[in-house]
Amino acid sequence: MALPRIASRDEWLAARIDLLAEEKALTRARDALNTKRRELPMVEIDKDYRFTGPEGEVGLADLFAGRRQLVVVHFMFDPSWEEGCTSCTAGAAERSQGLLEHLAVRDTSLVHVSRAPLPKIERYKAKMGWTLPWYSSYGSDFNHDFHVTLDDGVLPAEYNYRPAAAYGPTWTGDAQPFEMPGLSCFLRDGDRVFHTYSQYARGTESTGGSYYYLDLTALGRQEDWEEPAGRADHVRSNQPDFSS
Repeated sequence: MALPRIASRDEWLAARIDLLAEEKALTRARDALNTKRRELPMVEIDKDYRFTGPEGEVGLADLFAGRRQLVVVHFMFDPSWEEGCTSCTAGAAERSQGLLEHLAVRDTSLVHVSRAPLPKIERYKAKMGWTLPWYSSYGSDFNHDFHVTLDDGVLPAEYNYRPAAAYGPTWTGDAQPFEMPGLSCFLRDGDRVFHTYSQYARGTESTGGSYYYLDLTALGRQEDWEEPAGRADHVRSNQPDFSS
């Protein structure tokens, strides 16, 4: 195993300070990117998507659970499968109840949505010991419209904003339909629901905690240092300011 070079404390500290300068530059670059993300326009959802959950059939607005924002994790679970995707499973296992509670404090709900029928989802949830919100989009256009189920027979297949054919022959033809991972964000204004953001592929690696989820949303972290100013109805001004 190749281990780091052994150095004196003074050498280590000098190297660490040099690295800190780069880390701070990356933090500021990420803040600027997050501002651009919050400045994206939004698109009103005009289709009546239906989902099935433990409470029965619900619409997209119901997934907000009365909150202002919604993060949907597109969990790969084909209707023909008996279990969910292993990579999506690993990601879901890291989303604790504490994360959901922290997002809720910032008026944001997070749910998982898969194309598998609800009984399969419920069986898999029970096997994993999960209580996270998870809905079935079986029979809905939702997965196709948000390009996480690829099937040229339904829509021209694309993933991560590129035609599926651009990824090579294995993405087309007999390989379809198939499931892909992603994450989508929505904003509710009264009875109107808007799509504000979606990310796919390695873009989903950025969701490493509740602040990173909030960074993807239109209202952001709802801190008073964020730009554009005045986006949220309220800010958490009592929180420490780690923006610089």
